Amino acid sequence: MTAKMAPQLKEDIRQLIAQDGMGPGDQLPTEPELSERFGVSRNKIREALKLLEQDGLVTAIQGRGRFVSALGSLPIERPVNIYESITELLQGLGYTVTNVVLSVEESTADARVARELQLDEGDPVIRLVRLRLGDDQPMVFSINIIRRDALPGPLEYRNWGASITKILEGHGHHVVSSIARLSAANLPAEHSTTYDLAQYDPWLLVEETCISREGERVLYAVDYHRSSEIAFNVVRRR
Repeated sequence: MTAKMAPQLKEDIRQLIAQDGMGPGDQLPTEPELSERFGVSRNKIREALKLLEQDGLVTAIQGRGRFVSALGSLPIERPVNIYESITELLQGLGYTVTNVVLSVEESTADARVARELQLDEGDPVIRLVRLRLGDDQPMVFSINIIRRDALPGPLEYRNWGASITKILEGHGHHVVSSIARLSAANLPAEHSTTYDLAQYDPWLLVEETCISREGERVLYAVDYHRSSEIAFNVVRRR
């Protein structure tokens, strides 16, 4: 048996629904069948199915089983409620990803960062600025603020071109969720002028506070997504 968590199993079952072309009213495999298919316990499968029911994607009928709802059969690509790193996002869109490190420095938390990361103003943080390329084209301009105590040690000893999510995992901080705000915005002039990016305005700004499995806020990300190339989808319901 694997150690998959219920939220991941929920997404695995969603993918199964899509891959098998299941439509509204189609019956899901039974708990034992899903348990065998995904190599996890029936309790884990039951937890994942309960999450699908809470989202309105699956309907349970006592004595008969679980069935795909009309909502659950909709194909949703890049769902806005799924956490993924920028690297994962761009790779999922089929791009070859290159991370260009523009600056990395020791800094201190201002009022906004302190609030987002549950720090005191003036606490030490790491400020990392990168341009994320997809097939050598600008796709995301990233400003990452990381708790300093989450990544101890000299800055120069790290590969800042790697996935920050993976770097944090290496120090025991597994990001599993985030609180995000999406809006349209132009890239700040200090960056658009310096790096000749004004032509891509406006961007889709995602301000995101990333939370570890232990419930700690470890990363505050301000990511400007190139709006002509990247979009997120959301299902709305009454």
